[in-house]
Amino acid sequence: IIVGSVSQTGVGSALADVVEVLSGGNIMAILILTAILSLILGMGLPTTANYIVVSALLAPVIVTLGQQNGLIVPLIAVHLFVFYFGIMADVTPPVGLASFAAAAVSGGDPIRTGVVAFFYSLRTAALPFLFIFNTDLLLINVGWGQGMLVFVVATVAMLLFAAATQGWFLTRNKAYETIALLLIAFTLFRPGFWMDMVAPPFQDVEPALIEQAAMETAVGQNLRLEVSGLNAVGDPVTFTALLPVGEGETGADRLFASGLEYMINGDEVVIDNVTFGSPAAEAGFDWDQKIEVVRKPVSQPSKYWMFIPALVLLAFVVMLQRGRAARLQPEAA
Repeated sequence: IIVGSVSQTGVGSALADVVEVLSGGNIMAILILTAILSLILGMGLPTTANYIVVSALLAPVIVTLGQQNGLIVPLIAVHLFVFYFGIMADVTPPVGLASFAAAAVSGGDPIRTGVVAFFYSLRTAALPFLFIFNTDLLLINVGWGQGMLVFVVATVAMLLFAAATQGWFLTRNKAYETIALLLIAFTLFRPGFWMDMVAPPFQDVEPALIEQAAMETAVGQNLRLEVSGLNAVGDPVTFTALLPVGEGETGADRLFASGLEYMINGDEVVIDNVTFGSPAAEAGFDWDQKIEVVRKPVSQPSKYWMFIPALVLLAFVVMLQRGRAARLQPEAA
């Protein structure tokens, strides 16, 4: 009933329009606004109904607006993001059901209990953003060794984030130590952010050279294409999508194997046809769309090298706090 109501009334697209206008196309603003809406929509709902509502209403918002602004993530990551904040509504006043249950057991004030619980739960609010920006946590294309490394590092990063937000690590934090801990946690959470600045993972090429880019890309890897055109209702839209490169002797053959047919007119590349059920169709390409930007993957050092400066900075913070804690102990005695 809920999913049918959403699809028939178009409320999902209306929410996407609201988030798009308020965010101005900023990725972080889109995610934060979606998180707030998930908190509101999840209030007073049991877990199953909560997931149905937020996934039906808000998951398409991130997928649609993310593609339009260059953010491409697995659908499971989007669902986990909105579901996590929907579940947080259980402790969000004034409707947090879990807070009322806890207050009934403890004999405390339910609103005050909800406020305190909400602020404590904010310590873990960084976790759903990891699902979006670091999909390694979801074990997508990750081996056993890499998976164990990711889990251990993410656990350390969560502890450091909690220490920074609570103002206490080995002893009470100085302001600069809190900033350093937040920087370390961010680096451990998302090392690719810094590595992409040092060595970009994609190289821009002229759209007219799309066949050459396809030929230089290994089979199975993705070309990142930014296209413009009209959506299903005739409104102009620009979005980014990944096109897996198929097998073929030439670049044109590889693109055709991926389901993409096109016409090159000077510097312009216009999609002429998309094979039904092909990778190109699944990526959202359609006929008469114009390819604005072609980005081919390039070799990049491992993003995990960024852990080294982060751990060096962490060791420096530990040294400072241990020295200060040792000096404070005799004074306390």
